[in-house]
Amino acid sequence: MSSRSQSQVVYAAGLVQGIVLVTFPAASTIFTAANSYGLSSSQYGAMFLPQAITAVGSSLLQGSLSRRLGAKPVYLAGLCANLAAMILLIASRFVIGSQPVAYPLLLAATACLGVGFGLTVPSINTFTAAFHPDTVDRSVLVLNSLLGLGTALAPVFVAIFVGLGFWVGLPVLAAVAVTALFLASLRLPLDAGRPARPRADAPRARIPAAFWLFAAFGVMYGFCETMNGNWSQLDLTSLKVSVTVASLGLTVFWAMVTVGRLLFAVIQRWFPSRLAYHLLPFVLAGAFAAISMLPPRAPVAGVAAFALAGFGCSALLPLTISFGQERLVSMSAAMAGLVIAFYQVGYGIAAFGVGPLLRAGLTLADLYGVSAVVAVALGLLSLAVAHGRPSPRSVHPRPQPPGTPAPATELIS
Repeated sequence: MSSRSQSQVVYAAGLVQGIVLVTFPAASTIFTAANSYGLSSSQYGAMFLPQAITAVGSSLLQGSLSRRLGAKPVYLAGLCANLAAMILLIASRFVIGSQPVAYPLLLAATACLGVGFGLTVPSINTFTAAFHPDTVDRSVLVLNSLLGLGTALAPVFVAIFVGLGFWVGLPVLAAVAVTALFLASLRLPLDAGRPARPRADAPRARIPAAFWLFAAFGVMYGFCETMNGNWSQLDLTSLKVSVTVASLGLTVFWAMVTVGRLLFAVIQRWFPSRLAYHLLPFVLAGAFAAISMLPPRAPVAGVAAFALAGFGCSALLPLTISFGQERLVSMSAAMAGLVIAFYQVGYGIAAFGVGPLLRAGLTLADLYGVSAVVAVALGLLSLAVAHGRPSPRSVHPRPQPPGTPAPATELIS
């Protein structure tokens, strides 16, 4: 099989992974509707806790599994986990009137989704770098743009299927796409090579103290992104805008995340990435402040505020990984997985923690106000993370090439 065929399948995997990843948040109004699943805010938030836990574990294990089994089996396992998540979500639709049965199915589905994310995303980034050794930066940028496009499309598909009276059409569509990807991938070699194993006699280096700055940034960024990605639709519908407009708000948020990443990659020569890294958290803080003050029945203002939030989030996570890879050279091969793991910790805090706070009497507006403070702290932390550092060579982190020795600082081997 040609490298072009393999690249096309991997790019398609990025698009489909983006759709699958946002399927659950995109259907938030379905899960909380009284005439549907009827979940409380706490139950809705807790639904994502298994996803955060399994995503952390699988992203930490992905590197060692690829060394032992090869990249293709790990990637295929990730696709199977994504497919299982969609099948469980579809199955829950048939027991929607029995929450004691439907809710465990949803928990199992999000757990599978976390495994799928943690195994698939690092794998396809590795494949992309291996298949385009002369244009790594451009190919990784294309892949992550397609991943972002998928996250933006999921709410659009939900709105369309809800309008047709068949919201479960989205997981059905995603399941068909993942199945097609699996079958197409099965017949391809998808050989990215195996990273070298660490030498048995190699001393185990300590994790540099500076790493924990990156870890803290990942947690705080994960919290901020998830406040938008998981709670935007419920916030907008609580302000008496239509479900369609609420879906549009989520779509625009993810679209602006992607647009921002593309923009900063293009203008990097004229607008240093380090400067963007310092400014974007304060843009995000302004967006959170605007969201916390949104008046009822203001659809345009609501969509615009979440668009600004998407732009504020855009380049922060990939730049954190890129800065980490270039600053902490001794553990550069593990940086992407470790930062993503801590990002998922922040995801879990925001996804799970908001529900109990709402039940305690706080409002989403209150919590978006608190998020503005977190975003300001993120901006201050960015000064420490990138202090005195030149802009990284690429906005999007470069996957480590095959044959790169596993760092002694890897947490799970």
